[in-house]
Amino acid sequence: MSRDVRPAANGWSQWTSDASINGSTVAALRTHSREVDLVAKSVRSFYERGEKFRINHGSTNSTRSGTGRDPGKVVDTSRLNRVLLVTDGDAGKPYALVEPNVPMDRLVEETLKYGLIPPVVMEFPGITVGGGYAGTSGESSSFKHGFFDQTLEQVEMVLANGEVVVCSEDEHRDLFRGAAGAVGTLGVTTLVKLQLQKAKKYVEVTYHPVEGGMDEATAKLQLFTKRTNDYDYIDGIMYSKLRGAIITAHMTETLSRDLPIQRFSAASDPWFYLHVQQRISQRSEPCSEIIPLPDYLFRYDRGGFWVGAAAFKYFKPTPFNDTMRWFLDDFLHTRMLYTALHTSGQNELMIVQDLALPYDTAKEFVDFTDSEFGIFPLWLCPLKQSPSPTMHPHVDQYEADGSTLKPMLNVGLWGLAPAGHKAFLQANQDLERKLLELGGMKWLYAQTYYTEEQFWSQFDKPAYDALRRKYHATGLPTVYDKVRAEDEVKRADREGQKTWKQAAIDTWPLSGLYGLIKAIAGRSYIDARSSSWKDWVPRS
Repeated sequence: MSRDVRPAANGWSQWTSDASINGSTVAALRTHSREVDLVAKSVRSFYERGEKFRINHGSTNSTRSGTGRDPGKVVDTSRLNRVLLVTDGDAGKPYALVEPNVPMDRLVEETLKYGLIPPVVMEFPGITVGGGYAGTSGESSSFKHGFFDQTLEQVEMVLANGEVVVCSEDEHRDLFRGAAGAVGTLGVTTLVKLQLQKAKKYVEVTYHPVEGGMDEATAKLQLFTKRTNDYDYIDGIMYSKLRGAIITAHMTETLSRDLPIQRFSAASDPWFYLHVQQRISQRSEPCSEIIPLPDYLFRYDRGGFWVGAAAFKYFKPTPFNDTMRWFLDDFLHTRMLYTALHTSGQNELMIVQDLALPYDTAKEFVDFTDSEFGIFPLWLCPLKQSPSPTMHPHVDQYEADGSTLKPMLNVGLWGLAPAGHKAFLQANQDLERKLLELGGMKWLYAQTYYTEEQFWSQFDKPAYDALRRKYHATGLPTVYDKVRAEDEVKRADREGQKTWKQAAIDTWPLSGLYGLIKAIAGRSYIDARSSSWKDWVPRS
């Protein structure tokens, strides 16, 4: 019988009664313990001096501004980047011990060696396990499993006073659930115990055309998500106010002679959203195909859903066609796109927002975004809500029984922003006002323009503040401190302090070229296309 993850007196987790633990895993746990000791010591020193700090975890998919950070006030967790253990565990309940800076492609690569897969896999390969816990990660399997944190059994965390604790449903439950989505404001995650499930080699995918707009799309989503035994994954794409596709999928070991096999990982493969659009064009009936599991999980990586298309518009007149997408493929994966966006300083070039809404106001919201932004495609992802109190987006609607939370809908709004800072600011504020009006909430990976009062009206602030007091986190920034947009005074000061060189870099097209060069120069990861998980189902 395996034990839970528990820090022992010597600082590393005790697993001596688990038969699957071998010498290399014990050594890895000891190395992990030494790294956690260093993190705890660093955190404790800031706590004793009464100083705030930030975390350097080595990567980010946040679109929040990084200005104004003191490089001397950093706790480095970048070396916590390994999968320590993958095991079938007890009674057929497989799990993995994973450090927080392990990205999704490396996690999948490791678990597939054992024929296992996490229940929720974020669609961008570079999103980390720790980011999925501290942020909000809802994906195409979240209609069934909920957000990523709902698939975790335990979390090891360094509190803001340097104490190391393990939290779960049975121990420090308030912290276990409260830190999910709280963007690292309650402590530093150092290890998670993650549920796994049996993987199958393929995913059978069906594209259901939508011709009647959001009313038809939401009706189909609500119908399909009730059939949890039939589907493993459900999402949707709206290409216009009227036309789109709802996509249902289930894992399978069986290849049908009648269904083609399609991949999305090589430079010569199509981008997923363009492929779906082509499959449903001139068609009113559903159509199906087979996708190898890894290709399905990261099907949106190339092109970053469709955000990569904006790069072609930015570097006009670069043609947006198959040949150029093939030729520029190295630069059009999500890791490169995010890095280039950050380092270019052009965060106001794009509207990149995920919004959670009740199903009954989703159509009105899409009508609003169409008139105000004209952004299409839109991503639709049905979500199982987390119970309150939570820092995740929620709509607090219940089924007729009064106790079961209703599902909600994520709308991914990603496209070019109105030109100019004032127009960009106004667009984001209008978006937030409409969300409040319609009972919706936004993901916190992006900057928020709410006033502090507006922001906290959406969350249980007394419960959050009580957690901060209980777990010694009052010296850390609050969630609002971390996600609020830079105020106008600070922005004006920063603009006035620019050197001529910086001002030149910030102009078109130099800013984009600068971001691209920095992304290439600083690329310390192995491109996703070299990952061995691609070989789990070899190409013919």
